Amino acid sequence: MIFNTGAALLDAIVLAIVSREPEGTYGYRITQEMRSVLGVSESTLYPVLRRLQKDGCLTVYDQEYGGRNRRYYKVTEQGASRLNLYRAEWQDYSDRISAIFRGGSGL
Repeated sequence: MIFNTGAALLDAIVLAIVSREPEGTYGYRITQEMRSVLGVSESTLYPVLRRLQKDGCLTVYDQEYGGRNRRYYKVTEQGASRLNLYRAEWQDYSDRISAIFRGGSGL
């Protein structure tokens, strides 16, 4: 993708992916979904997950799967609020950019 993906957009996408599963989801699955959209690597994703956890947007728990522990991420109430803000901001932003691309004004 030729457009730069900033930290806020990465945060928003991760929160959206994780929020789809009420009990949370694990890192590898998040990585696979992110790759299908943006082509990001695990080395890009895991700092985002740690930052969202540090900011109180995600909780983390381990669960045994196939004889190994799998780390799951779940959106907190604070994370859900931030995701709602990101969704509203994205809608406004994308509407303005789309208007410009269609030949109109972004105002």
